Amino acid sequence: MLLDHVRERALAKAGAYEDMPFGPDTLTIKVMGKIFLFIALDEIPPAVSVKGDPDRLAELREMYDGVTTGPYLNPKHWTRMILDGTVPDGIIGELVDRSYELVVKGLTRAQRAELVAGKT
Repeated sequence: MLLDHVRERALAKAGAYEDMPFGPDTLTIKVMGKIFLFIALDEIPPAVSVKGDPDRLAELREMYDGVTTGPYLNPKHWTRMILDGTVPDGIIGELVDRSYELVVKGLTRAQRAELVAGKT
């Protein structure tokens, strides 16, 4: 999956927006102030990091060389995917969607209501 497609998929989520809190080399995509996708802009091939279910992430790391742990992130809950064609597009899409779901699930009830109401 191309980096532009990953970015578009993430930004299509309700309340999703871009931010660069760590400088010009790392783009983040957030919902309600919480990051669900990191994009390394200074890497070739590009790489993205997403939140996920620990068992699923461990399974995918064993299956695909392009699914690894990332720097500065808890490897139990976050994984890094290198967008070099070794990870199937369906897996990348699944993990982007799941990362968003997990972050939204961790929001407060009031934040989720605000998100559903479209007030973000």
